[in-house]
Parts: sequence; structure tokens; C-alpha cells
Amino acid sequence: MFSGSIPALVTPMRGETIDEEAFAALVDWQIAEGSGALVPCGTTGESATMTIAEHDRVVALCVRQAAGRVPVIAGCGSNDSRVALAHMQAAEAAGADAALVVLPYYNRPNQAGLLAHFRFLADRSPLPIILYNVPGRTVTDIAVETMGELARLPTIVGVKDASGRVERVTAQRLACGTDFCQLSGNDDMALGFMAMGGVGCISVTANVAPRLCADFQAACLQGRWADALAFQDRLYPLHAALFSDASPGPVKYALSRVRSGFGPDLRLPMTPPSDASRRAVDAALEWAGLL
Repeated sequence: MFSGSIPALVTPMRGETIDEEAFAALVDWQIAEGSGALVPCGTTGESATMTIAEHDRVVALCVRQAAGRVPVIAGCGSNDSRVALAHMQAAEAAGADAALVVLPYYNRPNQAGLLAHFRFLADRSPLPIILYNVPGRTVTDIAVETMGELARLPTIVGVKDASGRVERVTAQRLACGTDFCQLSGNDDMALGFMAMGGVGCISVTANVAPRLCADFQAACLQGRWADALAFQDRLYPLHAALFSDASPGPVKYALSRVRSGFGPDLRLPMTPPSDASRRAVDAALEWAGLL
């Protein structure tokens, strides 16, 4: 259903205000550069510090600007099942193609709670769901067996896997079936992830280097592994630099370097990246040929 390079879009801001004009321009650029789909209001989009109204507004803006040119996978996660459902209902009304739903964070449900959470959402919304497993942020980790059970539900169609365990691609492929859409959530591991059966990456780096990331993904999907490895070597320093300080600080700084007039503003508690992080980003941009 979804494949290729899929940026987890940043949300441009001017001070405390979402910069809707800059966001629309970012959407257009991403599509022109070959991104296969778009994810508004994920972690990189600073959804944690948006009001519910802002969150749903950004999803609607993304859908409107994309205008059917590529699918929109709306970030809809919450640690409150009812809030997650409300986001899914708003995303469906806006015309989004799917929902990216992170495992509930902070309250740390057990596997039975994860099953109940996602069944609750699947029973009440027709929107396709991509599970988002990122234990480094949520602490909770979905078991392969739990994912296999959820994959039997017709609207649970895939996973964004940021577990950091590439071997799980094969385990999940066996548990969930070959049609289950496995998307990497780690840019630096995407090459191995794709070789083991992945079909794309929900990417931070694609915000800054959409064409390179799209070409990398195309090489993987076409089995051109030598080309993919060359892209990996070119992009790897950028993958690392964009997490050299708290995200999305470095990626917003990187965008300010490659996109004229792009503002790097963040919302508290996020603060600008350190001098060392900015130097790492600049060096990585030069290595990738983006400066």
C-alpha cells in the first residue's frame, strides 16, 4: 500500500505560530523530489507540543496541499485511546489515506492492552492503520506475536519499525504475511531493513535530502544493491548528524541551510541544537553534496 521514501515531515514555525505557507511549500518540494508519501504530525513534526486543533489542522493542510499526488499517512497516536480515535476521525474527514498510530507511551500497557487499544481503533474507524513501534520513546515494545494477531484485522496494514532490531523484519514477515507493509523507522538501518523484506522508510533525513532518499529507496526496491550501498555511504553521516542532538532540532537547522527562508524555530521544551551538532550537520550536508 505504501512504499519508498516517506518523510516524517517537520512542522515549520515562526515563533509559536505554525508557518502554514512554509509547510505548503515543503509539501510541494517533497512531492517534486520523489517522496512516495507524506507523514504529518509524527514525532519529527512536534506533535507532542501541538494542541489537538493544531494537530488536526496540520493534517488537513497536508492533505489539501498534496491534492492526491501522493498518499498522506496522518500521525494519529496518543496514549489515550479516545484521543487517538478522535485524531483518526479528523484525519479521515480531511481525506488522509492512513493513520500512523504509535504504541501508547508513558502508561506502558502490556500486550493485552496493546491488542485492546488497536482493536478499539480498528473497530471504530475505517482508516488503514500503520503501527508505530519505537520502544526508545514509548518504552513499550510490541511482541511479534501481538503484531501477527493485529495483522489479521483488515485495517491494520503495516508497521513503522523503529525497534532498532533489523532481524525483526523477517520475524514479522513470517508472523504477519508478505503483504504486511513493513517500513523502517531508522534511516541508518534502512539498507539492511530493505534487504530483509522492507518496502520503504518513514524518514527524518528525507526532510532534507528527499531526492537522495527517494533514489536510495528506488535502488533497494529494484534490487540494485551496489547503488543502494553507494547512497547509504553518501547519506550515513547525515543520518547520524540529524540525531546528534534532540530531534527535530538538527533537522530543522539542516532545512534552514538547504531551503532559503526556512525557519529553524522549535517549541519548548525543544531548544536549538548545540554548536557541535550544527557543525556535524554542516559537514554531513557537504559530504552528501547538498551544500
